[in-house]
Amino acid sequence: MTELFGEIDPPQRMLMGPGPVNAHPRVLRAMSADLLGQFDPEFTTYMNQVMALYRGVFQTDNRWTFLIDGTARAGIEAALISLVEPKATVLIVRSGRFGLLLSEIVERAGGNIVTVDAEWGKVVPMAAIAEAVARHKPAVVACVHGDTSTTMAQPLDGLGEICRAHGALSYVDATATLGGMAVEVDRWGADIVTGGLQKCLGGPSGSSPITVSDRAAEFIFARRHTEKGIRAADAADGGRPRIASNYFDLAMIMDYWSEKRLNHHTEATTMLYGARECARIALAEGLEARFARHAAAGRAVVAGLRGMGLTVYGADDHRMANVTGVYIPDGVDGERVRTRMREDFEIEIGSAFGPLQGKIWRIGAMGYNAMKHKVLITLGALEAVLRAEGFAVKSGAGVDAALASYS
Repeated sequence: MTELFGEIDPPQRMLMGPGPVNAHPRVLRAMSADLLGQFDPEFTTYMNQVMALYRGVFQTDNRWTFLIDGTARAGIEAALISLVEPKATVLIVRSGRFGLLLSEIVERAGGNIVTVDAEWGKVVPMAAIAEAVARHKPAVVACVHGDTSTTMAQPLDGLGEICRAHGALSYVDATATLGGMAVEVDRWGADIVTGGLQKCLGGPSGSSPITVSDRAAEFIFARRHTEKGIRAADAADGGRPRIASNYFDLAMIMDYWSEKRLNHHTEATTMLYGARECARIALAEGLEARFARHAAAGRAVVAGLRGMGLTVYGADDHRMANVTGVYIPDGVDGERVRTRMREDFEIEIGSAFGPLQGKIWRIGAMGYNAMKHKVLITLGALEAVLRAEGFAVKSGAGVDAALASYS
């Protein structure tokens, strides 16, 4: 007989790592609402509302602003597989794990990759990007706004102007910053930007907001190929190479979100409810107030860590507001500290990837968790665990420093 296991009853853990974070209770309540058919007028109205709401979140007027069903990586892959034609030159800006991920996806799409790189913990100067675009004349330029692997935020002012001057389309992965740092799509002039719910927007992983410029939409529709099972007699395919993925074909997904409602997939109803509520919460708070809240929490984390005598990773002038890296002290077992944080205090902090694995912890304060009391509780718990592990730190030093930062 198949074991039925127990009813899902997870611990009430505070997720203070690089994401996911705890979802806002309003988002969880929205996700418990009844399902509707995907072409029910009530449901398509919700779809239209989602498009309007995320224009505000992305700070754009782009008509094509909607959701990709899947985690944040689904949005990344949909953008790149739809922009990158076989053998097209793609310039990738890389300074951490997620820049390398863009390379992985573009390779699978058949693009020819050129890169402009910075070492982990630094960012690529816009002048270096401009020089690389002028030299390589890429069809697409792809970059990451906030790379949680390094906790650094890549400056993007001027990116769109550089790309347009050389005929390139631009893509920005804003998974880790959307809703917590300014993602100014129209001001940047970015052609496609994608995000995720599970970080600053305070929702669950499983839906990726995306916005597409008219310029990028024209290119994508030139790659349109309507699948045979839903193809109308008057359907016309585009003249450019067909997008290699069916599920991540933005041309078909955009037809689904348009007035045509041309079926592509069954919309993830519960995730749409959650994404809609994430956007409502963010816009009701006010983006500037929200960015200030994340920035204050980030500053307090940094101050608290330094107050404990720890060394913060990376430069302050390019640090993400919502994720902070901190070196694991010599002689301290980083994984044992994480385990004690989780078992003794029900708090999760993050480890690291690649060359930083075993060298830093990553502490996040974003979305529903970018709150003063949660930052202070986390710092107090870390301090207690470090003392128990033999690291000398004055009692209350981290919390006091964080409180001073807030005041």
